[in-house]
Amino acid sequence: MSSNRIGGRLIAFAGLCFLGSLASSQCSKPVPPPPQVAAPLLGDMTPVVSVKELMADMIDPLADHIFDAVWWDVTANGTVEHRPRTDEDWEKVRIGAVTIAEGIYLLKVPRPFAPPGDLNNSVGPNAPELSPTQIKAKLDHDPVLWNAKIEALRNVALATLDAVKRKNVDALFQAGADLDRACEECHLEFWYPGNKAVVLRQRKARATFEKPQSTPSTLPKK
Repeated sequence: MSSNRIGGRLIAFAGLCFLGSLASSQCSKPVPPPPQVAAPLLGDMTPVVSVKELMADMIDPLADHIFDAVWWDVTANGTVEHRPRTDEDWEKVRIGAVTIAEGIYLLKVPRPFAPPGDLNNSVGPNAPELSPTQIKAKLDHDPVLWNAKIEALRNVALATLDAVKRKNVDALFQAGADLDRACEECHLEFWYPGNKAVVLRQRKARATFEKPQSTPSTLPKK
């Protein structure tokens, strides 16, 4: 056998050994651990009260901070405008908006719709309200609509926070009107859908829904 052939085989063998050692070194490298997923700070949320109680004891009272922020009193001496004027006044509105923006998401936590034994005003023929069982059936049938109503209320709260940040009375008044609509549209769907005609008539009559004709289109600044 010629020396050239022997040399070629030795070179090929050396190359295979090199590749083998390279592969072995790659395989022997420690495998990095998988990325750690942060554990949630909170566990499952357990509701304390029903939807009806949550609205009555938390959402509704704080919503009044927005509803009552801008209104007019028509007197014998003319129209008197009521609006936030001090930092404390604006802070009160902000508290209401923050409570709604954060608190309305508590309606995404499954909970009873009314306290035990409370059937709403749903008994008898032509009852004006749905029972908790009927409300749950509507939600189960269309949970997307339920979440859409929640998001609509949250968007109004965010718009209110923006009005507070700018101390814009016109924007705050519009936010109050939008909040009124968002609340009623949800109630008409999930609470008293049979009362739509009455609700719309009452909405039209509410003084906080429209500015008095004598009020300038641009309200005076602070």
